[in-house]
Amino acid sequence: MPDLEPVPEDWDRCLAVVAHPDDLEYGSSCALARWTAQGKTVVQVLATRGEAGIDGIEPVECARIRTEEQIAGAAVVGVETVEFLDFADGSLVAGLDLRRALARAIRRHRPDAIVTLTFRDQWSRGSAFNHVDHRALGLSVVDAVRDADNRWVFPELVEEGHQPWKGVRFVLAASSPESGHFVDVTDSLDTGIASLRAHQAYIDGLGGDFDPDSFLRGMAEPTGQRAGVSAAVPFELIPC
Repeated sequence: MPDLEPVPEDWDRCLAVVAHPDDLEYGSSCALARWTAQGKTVVQVLATRGEAGIDGIEPVECARIRTEEQIAGAAVVGVETVEFLDFADGSLVAGLDLRRALARAIRRHRPDAIVTLTFRDQWSRGSAFNHVDHRALGLSVVDAVRDADNRWVFPELVEEGHQPWKGVRFVLAASSPESGHFVDVTDSLDTGIASLRAHQAYIDGLGGDFDPDSFLRGMAEPTGQRAGVSAAVPFELIPC
């Protein structure tokens, strides 16, 4: 029997919110490709431009490269709108400034579903500790959903013309040790792999012999076995 439940897909608009360029491409973009192929609207919002992410490239140049790679990777999976909030890479804090910026994005784009990375301390039980930016961003996304729904939190957003949005049904946190849901990416896995390959400068910066195809198939196919399909990506579904 499958031990994961399918993510509901009876919705129209998704906001994908992560900390860095390439965060979505390690699995979530396979799901985004499926949804854009269904005709759903997906917008990406990134808190930083990943300027501190490649040791051998100065931050200004790194930000330019990684911005271009993110836009290219998004286009591969059918995402036309990519926005950057320009917080400092490596220094995200789960505080009012980040919550306000995310609440503003939620009110502007009015999504039904939100995708982000896990805010849990670890990727999976027994794995390495999660990056501080991922933890701060993921937690702030969940908090910002509530903020976006309340006109008396950040009232300046209403003054800017951004009315409260109560329509977010759930947040999907990727790479969570608490994942209980899945998206079938049997038909979109190759597209997701291509989107990760768009981040070639970052991949080169990792060194070694990292292979996007092997990495994503090595994640999606075992998850698919758990879900009763050929390939799947797991998510923790947080109702809103």
